[in-house]
Amino acid sequence: MKTPILILLISILLLSLPLFSISSPHHTLLTPSSPNFLTSPNGVFTAGFHSVGQNAYSFSIWFTKPTSDGNVTVVWTANRDQPVNGKRSKLSLLKSGNLVLTDAAQFTVWSTNTNSIPPLQLKLLDTGNLVLKYPNDTNIWESFDSPTDTLLPSQRLTRHLKLVASRSRSNFSSGYYALLFDDDNVLRLLFDGPEISSVYWPKPWLISWEAGRSNYNSSRTAEFDSSGYFRSTDDLKFKALDYGNGVSRRLTMDVDGNMRMYSLDEERRIWNVSWQAIQQPCKIHGVCGPNALCNYDFPRENAGRRCSCLPG
Repeated sequence: MKTPILILLISILLLSLPLFSISSPHHTLLTPSSPNFLTSPNGVFTAGFHSVGQNAYSFSIWFTKPTSDGNVTVVWTANRDQPVNGKRSKLSLLKSGNLVLTDAAQFTVWSTNTNSIPPLQLKLLDTGNLVLKYPNDTNIWESFDSPTDTLLPSQRLTRHLKLVASRSRSNFSSGYYALLFDDDNVLRLLFDGPEISSVYWPKPWLISWEAGRSNYNSSRTAEFDSSGYFRSTDDLKFKALDYGNGVSRRLTMDVDGNMRMYSLDEERRIWNVSWQAIQQPCKIHGVCGPNALCNYDFPRENAGRRCSCLPG
């Protein structure tokens, strides 16, 4: 195992700085127990250890300001399927140029698999992209190239990437729903359960052109800009309901199997749905699990989808 060179604990005075650097013979460190975080220059995004359970942490990126319920909105996670212990776990930048996350037993849980000669910088950009770079702004690794369940403006989804929903609202590990480019070059929603797998959006019985898509492309890229305009190479295009600049947005593969674009109401600190792929959530494959019915008969303030057991 490669041993890091000297470790430098970042002081509280450095919390507002946008990068950690190993241009000197020092090594940077973040631990779940330290009060230190990496913050983007505009203050919108923060990177650090995020609690995902009792004495369980993930190295994540989130919107700095919490929502009205006091929670932060996580947009990227390095180790979603293998949280680390709150003690002796750390994020280290080795002198080899590899960024590694180790648990209490010093086992490598996650790494960037990079190999470069210092000086290097670890920087969180205003876009929410965490980059490992040279001082001349040449990136050797970036979090935008390995999304979890969320896309941010200017972040591309490509043929080799996918968004995977969390297992539940309290379990942040990888779930069964995914957004990805299929082999026919069309962007699709997929249910990939423990026993069966099926595409459910766009409607699988439709020919691509009937669903407003085209499979006559090979680049397979999709992204949306800061104004809320989404465009994919399969001809999927849409705009946020509040289309325009100056709004924080995210496109998330939700735990219920629906893909939604959210816009942040800064004053009320809530996320509003500004677009969603499926208007009738009961049509999402497996949304209620096996041997269950899905319906919309909740009244008034509880209106929405309800799952119930089969009669008998």
